[in-house]
Amino acid sequence: MDNLASSSSCELALKTGFEKKIFVNRSLTLENIKCYGFDMDYTLVAYKSPDYESMGFELLRDRMVSVGYPHEILRYTYDPSFPTRGLVVDTKYGNLLKVDSNGNVLVCTHGFRFLRGEDIQNYYPNKFIQRDDTERFYILNTLFNLSETYIYACLVDFFTRCNRYTNLLKGFQHGDLFMSYRSMFQDVRDAMDFIHDSGILKEQTIKNLEKYVVRDPNIPVLLTRMKKVAKVFLATNSDYNYTEAIMRYLFESNVKPGTPKLPWRSYFDLVVVDTRKPLFFGDGTVLRQVDTNTGKLRIGTYTGDLQHGTVYSGGSSDTVCDLLGVKGKDILYVGDHIFGDILKSKKRQGWKTFLVVPELTKELQVWEEKQNLFEELKRLDVFLAELYKMDMSYGQMGSLLRSGSTQTLFASQLIRYADLYSSSCINLLHYPFNYLFMAPPVLVSQLLHSCTRKTLLKSLFKKKKRKNGKMIGEITLLYKTHCFLCWILVVMATNCYKTCCNWNKNKKIHG
Repeated sequence: MDNLASSSSCELALKTGFEKKIFVNRSLTLENIKCYGFDMDYTLVAYKSPDYESMGFELLRDRMVSVGYPHEILRYTYDPSFPTRGLVVDTKYGNLLKVDSNGNVLVCTHGFRFLRGEDIQNYYPNKFIQRDDTERFYILNTLFNLSETYIYACLVDFFTRCNRYTNLLKGFQHGDLFMSYRSMFQDVRDAMDFIHDSGILKEQTIKNLEKYVVRDPNIPVLLTRMKKVAKVFLATNSDYNYTEAIMRYLFESNVKPGTPKLPWRSYFDLVVVDTRKPLFFGDGTVLRQVDTNTGKLRIGTYTGDLQHGTVYSGGSSDTVCDLLGVKGKDILYVGDHIFGDILKSKKRQGWKTFLVVPELTKELQVWEEKQNLFEELKRLDVFLAELYKMDMSYGQMGSLLRSGSTQTLFASQLIRYADLYSSSCINLLHYPFNYLFMAPPVLVSQLLHSCTRKTLLKSLFKKKKRKNGKMIGEITLLYKTHCFLCWILVVMATNCYKTCCNWNKNKKIHG
């Protein structure tokens, strides 16, 4: 029930089975949820990594060559240790940036070359960017962006090394041809749109479902239990034919022994495809019925009542509420896209939100393996050498959520917009549907960002050292004053926690 933003939360998660843990940013009682909504891709449907991203990369790479890029880039193969979500592309200078919520640069690469110190300051004098400059900076927020991130790094790496091209500040020159980093990135974006819109990515996925799609037998179990206590709907950007193929594979060819085989649509009260999120959470599009025999859309706007077993196309979040007879606060929506699923549903409709973060499994594994380093970092102010070793355990770009003790932009968005988050929506199976998720007090979790109660008490009562017969001065005093205030807040938080536990016991809520 704790927030991953604090180190003590990670420690608790490891003790209680981190792979099944659900983390909390805002308190939420499942008993009050009357409707559960799900995205499909990377939410109900988990794709096998890195095979799926590698396939997407190869399709992107081949497309780039077909539109005129040098055949030499075909030599590149996908390296899953390099890209991570939440990176920012600087389309002016061709750099990949990892930044915090304020725009401070934490990590910077040019191609596959990691820039340090003065090299970063040559591009960004204050090691700072204006994140709201969306014309220049593009945030790679989704798991689909991983292959896109890697192909762009490959292109920058290739042209930087190729003797035929002259390296300039904002791109490359070859004779009379100037190719800017901005135009290269736009070509990558166009190629990504092509493999999605043309259906190539979906065709390859359907042809090799065993290779690319995780078939989890717990998904039917989860939805069956949910339907006993609430309404359930599916809202996906995918088209009907792809949704049909994927969901049949998940639900109808993966039945546990002794469990009746049911049509996949029977697990949902409402199915909506072609939602075009995030537009879906605003004005939306025309709501139409889908002919499930042909996959084609029926003409005209659907204006009738909800028909069970019917599949709809388009519409909006308001349409979902009207058809299911629920209000925004009644809905817990589960998705993987921080912007398209979580931010928009939260800000525009007030839905409760659950962010699926598959990378949490790796994040917590590294935390467990490197606990000694994390403890050391809490005690040291100068830790760059050890920090580098620790961050490399996640991959070349480091942790999705942190750079040392600094939270990334992705982490700050997660905390701001996701009420709950976990490595998989299946983890809801490990909690009763009347469960009270309690969020930690915000003030305490911020102050205890890099220290636990144990280290605070040690710092509070540690004897002052002497240097040349004199007491060490103001820094020690201020440090201990800060720790003393933190200790007071810890005691207050502990008492609040005990009160909440007693309340939960009286309400007979599982803890």
